[in-house]
Amino acid sequence: MKYLFSIIILILLAVNVQADVRTEVIEYKQGDAVLEGYLAYDDAVKGKRPSVLIVHEWMGVNPYVKKRAEQLAKLGYVAFAADIYGKGVRPKNSDEAAAESKKYKTDRQLMRARVNAGLDVLKKHKLVDTKRTAAIGYCFGGTTVLELARGGADINGIVSFHGGLDSLNPNDAKNIKGKVLALHGGDDPFVPAEQVAAFQDEMRKANVDWHMVVYGGAVHSFTNPDAGNDNSKGAAYNEKADKRSWEDMKQFFSEIFKQ
Repeated sequence: MKYLFSIIILILLAVNVQADVRTEVIEYKQGDAVLEGYLAYDDAVKGKRPSVLIVHEWMGVNPYVKKRAEQLAKLGYVAFAADIYGKGVRPKNSDEAAAESKKYKTDRQLMRARVNAGLDVLKKHKLVDTKRTAAIGYCFGGTTVLELARGGADINGIVSFHGGLDSLNPNDAKNIKGKVLALHGGDDPFVPAEQVAAFQDEMRKANVDWHMVVYGGAVHSFTNPDAGNDNSKGAAYNEKADKRSWEDMKQFFSEIFKQ
């Protein structure tokens, strides 16, 4: 009976030790631009911990990227969804998103300035172990975190989920300090084979510690359920690729954050 009682107590304790995710909207600036990001962390975890910067898709800081921040918080990280576009700039449709994202795709210095502003906010948080920081991005955000790395940011690694891989100056890859993981849909029409080959060549020539995972049958936006399930449109959700890529990211973090 005493043994059974002990088991019950242990079960109750296990139930009580659950994630206590706290979230916060943070306003910050890059130059004169006012930005608004989303922070998430698990208050049940004590002390400083690794952190992950997240960069949104071309629709801006929305419920999807906030959900990812909360998922990362539950894994024990301090997560901050940076705002590249600016406070209140939230595209309502693909035409608006294309126009907004183009401003940064054609001005990589501005893109780097905006993402570095978000990284600065994250690293200044009291719970962050500044020696263990990574960045991840989705689609437009995948391109952005690659530019963060190419700009020489002091981070352990970056993960690009179905992001554009092109560079306006491939020689900048020599500035990359951390490791690079590119997670790519094998049938993504927006990131063609020529771009993939150029990216791989860029990484090799700069002696970057990189690897790439290609998910068969996946197109663009394969991690986002809001993309629908029609591959013929070029962007669609793929449950297997979504789950596998998340696990690949977790394995990557266990490597780069190893103490």
